[in-house]
Amino acid sequence: MERTVVGVLFHSDMSKEVGTRHTPMGTRDATGGYDPSGIDLEAWTILEAQLEATIPNYDRVNKLMTFGQDKRWRRNVRNHATPGMKVLEVGCGPGSFAEDLVGLDVTCLDPSPEMLKVAKKRVDAARASRGEEPAAYVEAIAESIPLEDNTFDIVFCLFSFRDFQDKRKGLEEIYRVLKPGGQLVICDAGKANWFHGLAGRIWMATAVQVLARIVTKDKNHPWKGLANTYSHYGTNGYYRTMIKDVGYQEVQGRLLWPFAMASRFRGTKPEQ
Repeated sequence: MERTVVGVLFHSDMSKEVGTRHTPMGTRDATGGYDPSGIDLEAWTILEAQLEATIPNYDRVNKLMTFGQDKRWRRNVRNHATPGMKVLEVGCGPGSFAEDLVGLDVTCLDPSPEMLKVAKKRVDAARASRGEEPAAYVEAIAESIPLEDNTFDIVFCLFSFRDFQDKRKGLEEIYRVLKPGGQLVICDAGKANWFHGLAGRIWMATAVQVLARIVTKDKNHPWKGLANTYSHYGTNGYYRTMIKDVGYQEVQGRLLWPFAMASRFRGTKPEQ
């Protein structure tokens, strides 16, 4: 069975009907196109290619680099949803999170057709094994979500927020598609302050690079470039303020323990 979303129908050929590329936000030449607020278009285009290149080893490298905590973090975030909710995952990647969303009406959004192709096969197989309907799939960027206002009970972003071209615009779009009283839940890199961020940068530049090279058997593996997304990622306080400024209420953002390698943010769209 196939699912449609605002005219987007994904057959086996993964037709590309939705999604326009966001215009560059400005020049960040000194930092390779990155800063805490977003990523320039040229750097983002390179990043997307690197992310697609991770697909064959995505889960294995993530498990190793987080000491297996990635599964625990997904469970922590997943527990915010209750059965029957209408859920959107922004930046679903290859479906590592969405495949375990049980008893929910799920829509997966990603700008990469290759990621969506893998996610569709993986997520729908898991849902079929539980007797659930297939999920819906939308090829689009977070800054331009081609879905109706006030549609979703909860929106998840699992390690995709740091890849947004324009983080504030992405948060505004998520706010728009959330129902009044709906909740945003983000899980991404942990960075409590500058010193904590420095420790993370050292980890990304050393151990993660070694692990990725061992797994991929390629000295030019894509995790080399992905380190940029962490190096220029902002602190928890920076993003808590941004989420509040967009209009979310009851905003929280904290490190997830043990290891403090990830942070979870939450915010609620006010009831009208």
